[in-house]
Amino acid sequence: MDLSSFKQNNEIFHTILGALREGVNVVDKDGIILYANQSSANYAKAHIEEMIGKHITVYYPKAALLEVLETRNAVFDRKIIHETNRIFIVNAIPLYIKGEFAGGVATFRDITEIERLSKRLESLEMELALSRMNDVFEAIIGSDGSLKSAIDKAQRSIASLGGPRHSVIVGETGTGKTMLAKAMYSFAERMGVIKHGAPFVEINCAQFTNSDIAAMEVFGTEKGSFTGAYDKPGLIEIANGGILFLDEAQALGAHQTMLLKVIESGTVRRIGGRSEREVNVIIITASSKDLKKEFIPELYQRLAQYQIELPPLRKRSVTEKDRLMNYFIALYQMAAKNRYNITLEITFTDKAREILLNAAYERNIRQFRDVINASIDSAAPLISSVEKNKQELRIIVDESNLPFGMFTDSTDKDLIVSEPAESLEGLIQQLHEEGLGPRKISNELKRRGIKLEYYQIAYRLKNYKLNSFTLRANKE
Repeated sequence: MDLSSFKQNNEIFHTILGALREGVNVVDKDGIILYANQSSANYAKAHIEEMIGKHITVYYPKAALLEVLETRNAVFDRKIIHETNRIFIVNAIPLYIKGEFAGGVATFRDITEIERLSKRLESLEMELALSRMNDVFEAIIGSDGSLKSAIDKAQRSIASLGGPRHSVIVGETGTGKTMLAKAMYSFAERMGVIKHGAPFVEINCAQFTNSDIAAMEVFGTEKGSFTGAYDKPGLIEIANGGILFLDEAQALGAHQTMLLKVIESGTVRRIGGRSEREVNVIIITASSKDLKKEFIPELYQRLAQYQIELPPLRKRSVTEKDRLMNYFIALYQMAAKNRYNITLEITFTDKAREILLNAAYERNIRQFRDVINASIDSAAPLISSVEKNKQELRIIVDESNLPFGMFTDSTDKDLIVSEPAESLEGLIQQLHEEGLGPRKISNELKRRGIKLEYYQIAYRLKNYKLNSFTLRANKE
């Protein structure tokens, strides 16, 4: 096919192709331009007449047509950056006339602006993701940064250039191990280490009566492996593609070797099974015990590379606890917004905040969170009493709203919020069962030296299972 015959046979198409926004180039088998439309000329910053008869590389050095001429295979959706720094998406196909290879035709369009906007959107999404993620990590770190090294290790275990690493979180009960694991999951999701919406599966292995039952839940079972057994995927399979958080993982006992195999090989075998199933899961283990003594040496050595230690709440500064308190308040506000579409303005009085921040919590962060939630619950009205269609609500939490009347005692500066006392819980339940209402229960408790207002009792009895806290020496 030569230039003159191309012009003669394709005049009707010139008008059509010339009107397209997409660039169009047609070359012969040697790469000589036979046709270029106006859009192509505009992209090349040339005139159509001067382009005709020149080699395609004069105007498009990285032309996809070069590959078509060499391989005689089509190229689809190829992204090419022109020397002018414009970005094009190109489609090119071989051209045959009467069964003989004659050249190629390419269509392309400028996606520079689309690409720029896409990158900007990605950047904004990443900034938002990091902002949200930093809020979570900041809530754990606090402004004093007592956990900066722990958080750094947590982030590195997830976003290592060599790929995500399995890790172990150690700390006393309630120090925020689950919170950190969830923050690591969100970090992995937002950094693209795992897909958005990938599973986060958590389980406390210590809840089972023995290690065999725990292993069945974690690794799954194969039908016929024991009496009554059926095919059941374990949590490792369910968490495939995401993160599995194994709290108190030492409770797996002798089955720790199976966990080690999953970590080493990326495969899991169900209890009683014969076949290996491939899994891609990040495993985060946690424990309140000394895992060097509880884990088999091989498993401990494998996980100890990323051992993240969380100190108890009592070792964190007031400033850090204040930041953590604000985080829990924000979660409470978010819950109200999502559930009832009510925007809450929650304010703790200086006295109430001082008491909460200086108290000692035997169950650490978990108990700190529960006390804050209970305090807000006490100050907030029930949803049934909120004016219909009300979208904003202000709540003031003062000293009287704190569980069991926590207040400063000049003779005892160490306020201790302890585990629920069976005797007190039993007393409240007994008084209630005997027919005493919240006011009379409150009076009886005050007589015995415990300050708990009637509305606090009423709220707890009405809305959730009694979950009380006792305080040392708050006599009236």
